[in-house]
Amino acid sequence: MDHLVVTPNQLRQILKTARKASQLSQGELAARVGLSQSRISAFEQDTANIGLGQLLALLNALDLDLLVKPRNDTSPAAVSPSSEW
Repeated sequence: MDHLVVTPNQLRQILKTARKASQLSQGELAARVGLSQSRISAFEQDTANIGLGQLLALLNALDLDLLVKPRNDTSPAAVSPSSEW
């Protein structure tokens, strides 16, 4: 199932739900990504402070993908890699 994430709280809940669905404890997930159990707990409480590398490692360990795409705009200018941020 796809989830649209627009707030850190939504991301927090998705990560926690995915961990539980995978039947992993915080300690087991931490061991898979090379972090401490307390760091996993901190992410599940407040994902606003998660680093990109750590997020990608967690997503990988939970068999999740991150997809970035334009919002409802399929014009060539909207998807061009040279578009300015």
